[in-house]
Amino acid sequence: MTIAKALEETRYLVDRNYPKESAVRFVSNHHRLADGERFILMRVVVRCDVAGGRRSKVVRLEDLRDQAVFIDGYNVLITTESVLGGYPVYSCDDGFLRDSRGIFRSYRVSSLTLHALNWILDLLASVVPARTEVLFDQQMSRSGELAEMVREKMAERNLWGTARTARDVDRLLKVAKGIVLTSDGNVIDSADQVMDLPLEIAIRSGIKPLVL
Repeated sequence: MTIAKALEETRYLVDRNYPKESAVRFVSNHHRLADGERFILMRVVVRCDVAGGRRSKVVRLEDLRDQAVFIDGYNVLITTESVLGGYPVYSCDDGFLRDSRGIFRSYRVSSLTLHALNWILDLLASVVPARTEVLFDQQMSRSGELAEMVREKMAERNLWGTARTARDVDRLLKVAKGIVLTSDGNVIDSADQVMDLPLEIAIRSGIKPLVL
């Protein structure tokens, strides 16, 4: 019950233009939330007007056909792994699916990686984008190997495009001329069109995100 109350109070403050980080810190300290619960607040709560703007940019899987598609590699892959691995995933205030594992910097390829990649690339192949570019953060360990693996699997499916590493993935996605696949709020706010592929995978897998 505490997390529900904390979410209500954080939304109240954020919707009245209190800075999100300050609101989360104030409410979390008041309710003595654990670090994991604080992280959930940060992930789930989105100011009402910002959430509406993000929802207006969302396109369907079918809309990727014949379009240039840019994928936030680690963002989409990690969230998809959480979906398929049974980890908690949340339907956030802006409609996007996010997990709460917080493993970005410590990410390692696991037995879930291949399963998640197959789901991601099979869905993309089913709609045949004009071009697909998967971007992985160069700073992450073994990103080059992961990009190579994705390129090989794209070739197996006749998906035209590439997977590569870059030091400025967020900036590249913000200026990309095409549909961006991500749940990163800062990227969504700058993009013209976005799609939440992990949410599509959750729906097709019969997995219901947590709604708080």
